[in-house]
Amino acid sequence: MSSNFLQALGRTHLYPITDQPLSGLSHAEQVVLLSNCGATLIQLREKIASPFQFFAQAEAAVRAARELGAKIIINDRVDIALAVKADGVHLGQEDLPPDAARRILGSEAIIGYSTHTLKQARLAAQMPVDYVAIGPIFDTTTKQSTNATVGLEGLVRVREALDAMPLVAIGGITSENIGAVLKSGADVVALIADIWVPRKDSHDKINQLLNYS
Repeated sequence: MSSNFLQALGRTHLYPITDQPLSGLSHAEQVVLLSNCGATLIQLREKIASPFQFFAQAEAAVRAARELGAKIIINDRVDIALAVKADGVHLGQEDLPPDAARRILGSEAIIGYSTHTLKQARLAAQMPVDYVAIGPIFDTTTKQSTNATVGLEGLVRVREALDAMPLVAIGGITSENIGAVLKSGADVVALIADIWVPRKDSHDKINQLLNYS
């Protein structure tokens, strides 16, 4: 299953996540911007809109992605991922369990799972998921959390424990520290704030991060 995720990413280390308040754009508009810069896998994250509103926005975003050759992952909502025919879902510790999501979405869906400790990451690697996310690596302002920062040393330990499982690092990652994060074992970095703030720099930042090697 893990190959689905890495194939969808192509050659980039960037896994961009949408954010309407930060970007000032609809999810569909963010998908168009990201896709035009070369992103091939994008996660839609919505923490404010109602399920009805998010469904409509996700449907428009998936339609835009299909026209541009990109794939869409829905954050948290397995029901919306199924309804809009997204390419997969990203689940948190309190969301539907990955095995249940797999039964609903099928074997081809990309399923990711958030973890915050080495123990959680080890458990996640035994689940029917395509990648494990670990974080927050550093302090972050985009999500209120009681979870302690993992840090680069913690990231190294998680990498060692997960063998070949694709590992996504998230939380406080920027264009300044992405190199250290990748060297510490992450295959991919998920970014929100550093892409969209300040808004006027988003296009250049996306291009820079997509071409980071």
